[in-house]
This record gives sequence, structure tokens and C-alpha cells, in this order.
Amino acid sequence: MQQSEDQLKMWMVEGLDGDAAAYTALLRALVPVLRGFYRRRLGDAQDLEDLVQDTLIAIHTRRMSYDRERPFTAWLFAVARYKLIDRFRRMRQTMSMEGLEDILATDCFDDATNAQLDVDRLLSELPEKQSSLIRKTRIEGHSIAEVASDTELGESDVKVSVHRGLKALAARILGERR
Repeated sequence: MQQSEDQLKMWMVEGLDGDAAAYTALLRALVPVLRGFYRRRLGDAQDLEDLVQDTLIAIHTRRMSYDRERPFTAWLFAVARYKLIDRFRRMRQTMSMEGLEDILATDCFDDATNAQLDVDRLLSELPEKQSSLIRKTRIEGHSIAEVASDTELGESDVKVSVHRGLKALAARILGERR
């Protein structure tokens, strides 16, 4: 049974305060959560259990960076995403553009503010045109035709700019700077 955000956060905070039993309960509860997170992204990859263990170690070594005022699962899945990205780098594995959304989105990522900050930070690294067009088409949900009409650009220009921007984001996330 998966634990709630409140229960996981309580165990984390108690663990940070020195309660070894709470911290042990947290780590045990995280195993199935992390297995599910990685299985949805990797299928039944051979190294799935290694990835879960690496993530638990990363959580342990980085536990002091957890901000008690923020949701625990947002922090947890950020650590898990970075471990997944590290795996992709090690394996020299690439993902299709459709897979990018799975990396950017996280299960139980309840803190919309944190998610928005991540998206804003990533988009700020792109040229203004690409950033603006990605925001309008992929985040706000406008059609290519609507955006082209509003910006007085051609539809093909909008499509190409969005595609190039998403490709640059994927490269940035996967550590392949272009």
C-alpha cells in the first residue's frame, strides 16, 4: 500500500529529527513508490532495482537538502528524475520527444509552484521565440493555427520553433548540450 504525502513527509521530518524508526519506515515505504515510478518509464529494465537502490542512497545522502516547508514527494521525485537522467547518460540512451513529458512530469507532484518554477527555469534557457511558442502551444494548449495567427508567424515557423525548442530542452535535461 502506498503511503500518503502527509505520512511520507511526517516520517521524513521525524527522521531528520533523529527518529531512526520513522526514517526506516520512510525508506521501506519508498521502495514500491520508486519501483512504480521507474517501471512506468523503463518497463522491466534489468537495472531497475539498482536504480531504486541508487535513489535511496541519494535520498539518504541529500536528506539535509529537503525543505520541511515543501511537499516531500516533490523533492523525492526530483531526486528520482535526476537519477533517471544519470542512467540515461550512462547508458547513452535517448528518448523520443514524447518521452520528454514523462521526465518533466512527476507522479504525485502536488506542488504546482515547484513545477512552475522548474518549467520557467527550463524555458528561460531557450531563445525568447522558442520559449514563448512552447508556452503557448504546450502549456497553455493553444493550437498551432491560433498561435501563428496571434504572433503573425507562419504555421510552419511555429511548428519548427516549438520542435527545436523541445529538442533543446530534451538535450539539456539529458545532459547533451548542443
